Amino acid sequence: MRRCCRPGCKNPAVATLTYVYSDSTAVVGPLATVAEPHSWDLCETHGSRITAPKGWELVRHEGGFSSSTPDDDDLTALAEAVREAGLRRRPPEHDQRGYHDYAPPPPRTTRTGRRGHLRVLPDPPS
Repeated sequence: MRRCCRPGCKNPAVATLTYVYSDSTAVVGPLATVAEPHSWDLCETHGSRITAPKGWELVRHEGGFSSSTPDDDDLTALAEAVREAGLRRRPPEHDQRGYHDYAPPPPRTTRTGRRGHLRVLPDPPS
């Protein structure tokens, strides 16, 4: 769970503040899916009270911010969707190759070659 970035605040973040410097605009929107280096996560209190710098415009998401923690119904729905997707991709049992069907690749016959930064050298002549 991500926390509010304001010093001393330990509340969960529900909004993200982003500055658009080219437009002199501050945007307070729903919590971003991932933390970005040039955006700030805010709790409900700080997200609703934040102001823009002097001369800047503030664009605020209308409506309330939702909690970043999913409820049990969301988690159950996600688990069901993942399970169904996995069942659709799995081929029937008779089409799957077993260990006894596996043929190992033929052995390499060359003794010289380059592999990354290492070089395999041939055995010296006797």
